[in-house]
Parts: sequence; C-alpha cells; structure tokens
Amino acid sequence: MSVLQTLQERSNNTCELCTSNSELKQYTIPPSLNENVDNSLLVCSTCLSQIEESTDMDTNHWRCLNDSMWSEFVAVQIMAWRMLQRLRNEGWPKDLLDMMYLDDEAMTLARATGEHEDEANKIIHRDVNGVILEAGDSVVLIKDLKVKGSSIVAKQGTAVRNIRLDHENAEYIEGKVDGQQIVIITKYVKKT
Repeated sequence: MSVLQTLQERSNNTCELCTSNSELKQYTIPPSLNENVDNSLLVCSTCLSQIEESTDMDTNHWRCLNDSMWSEFVAVQIMAWRMLQRLRNEGWPKDLLDMMYLDDEAMTLARATGEHEDEANKIIHRDVNGVILEAGDSVVLIKDLKVKGSSIVAKQGTAVRNIRLDHENAEYIEGKVDGQQIVIITKYVKKT
C-alpha cells in the first residue's frame, strides 16, 4: 500500500488537522527527506496553503488544533505543535502548548524548522542572490564544488532538491548530490 493510501485509511479520508474532507493531499513534514507514514500526514488545501504560506494565517481555522494535537500519530502532533507555535501570540494557542506533550525525539523534529523561535532570533538561510531558502527547496550550484572527504566534484549547474537547513549556521544547507548527502555553503547556490 502506498504512503498516501495508508494516510487516507488511517485518517478516514479527512484532514488530520481540521477534519475537512475536501482536496486532501499528502504532506511530508520538513526537514524529512524520505516520504513515509511516520513523517507524513493528510491535509486539506486550506491547511496546506497556510502551512506553506505562514503570512496569511486564519487564526480561527486553527482552533481545530485543540483536537488534533491529541492525535496518536507523531507527525500530526508535530504539525499541531508547529502551527500553535506560529500562532502563540494570539493567546489561546499558548494554553494549548502548555498542555501538549511530545517525547524528546518528536520535540527535536518539531523544533527543526525554528517555529518556536522569535523572528528576531531565527537563523535565515539565503542563496547567492539573497533569496531566503527554506527546507524542501530546490537549488542549483553556481560553481564546481569539491566534496570534502570524497573524490566527488559537484559540477556547476547541478540541481539539489529537497534541501535541509542547518539550524545552527545560516551559511550551511544539506542536500544529496550523486546519491550522497553533503553540506553545501549557501553562497554557492541559487534557488530555483
């Protein structure tokens, strides 16, 4: 059974965040590189658009997190935590966050995108042109790069898909080149 089919079955064909049953899509929580049932959830187009475009948040829509934060599935718990973190200045999400529990492994993954950080403290990754990079973006190398510790040379023009961000250093991202996970300096990439 595919990941999507498993998600549809476990959620009874409803959004795992708001329980809507229209326009459902599989969403893999960043910075996960592999799509599987443990790091994916089924979301509606309304939830997905607000997850991906955090500037246009409909606060009332997310009151559904009062229920979904108690899901037995870790991926749903993590997304509920992240969305509550984005809305924490509204007041009511703070109360839900105080009640919520994630084990250490889930909390580490939940914090991986920096949702819990204040905007002033967030590390922002930018490409050579100053464009903000986010987990899951695709980039192109703008020069040949020798990969340390191997004989591989990543050629200029190589596309690196589904990047991961280093949440301790704004100059580093990770991605796969020729099947090998490598660290890349942001000044040598351009977002596509």
